[in-house]
Amino acid sequence: MIPKNTICLWFDGTALEAATFYAGTFPDSAVRAVHRAPADYPSGKEGDVLTVDFTVFGIPCIGLNGGPMFKHSEAFSFQVATDDQAETDRYWNAIVGNGGQESDCGWCRDKWGLSWQITPRVLTEGFTHPDPVVARRVFEAMMTMRKIDVATIEKALRG
Repeated sequence: MIPKNTICLWFDGTALEAATFYAGTFPDSAVRAVHRAPADYPSGKEGDVLTVDFTVFGIPCIGLNGGPMFKHSEAFSFQVATDDQAETDRYWNAIVGNGGQESDCGWCRDKWGLSWQITPRVLTEGFTHPDPVVARRVFEAMMTMRKIDVATIEKALRG
């Protein structure tokens, strides 16, 4: 069945590689189908992988091998809510350790240029805390980090 809404992610010939990585890294993720081009097209030949249907954390996606014209940016990212430091480390290290790149405040980029926010739930709870003093402490602690350190965020919550 074709989902009503699907996120289309543009790749330069690496959609299957990316989808396979996501499927092997994240739960509730899978490569569902690979579709090959029925004819030549501007950035590929007949028989090349044109699209890949996959899921990331249950979210339906299609990877389109559209060529080098468009690049991923931070304007789109997957935000992954994690339950603890071990889960945060696992996803962060998988992305960064597979040719990705660290960024600030829990953001990283995979080797295909797609941005990810690896966000412990305690961080979101902290900077949305109803007490503005607590929210500020948590937010200021986050601003010093790349990968989020759950213990430091919990300490900021407690004051």
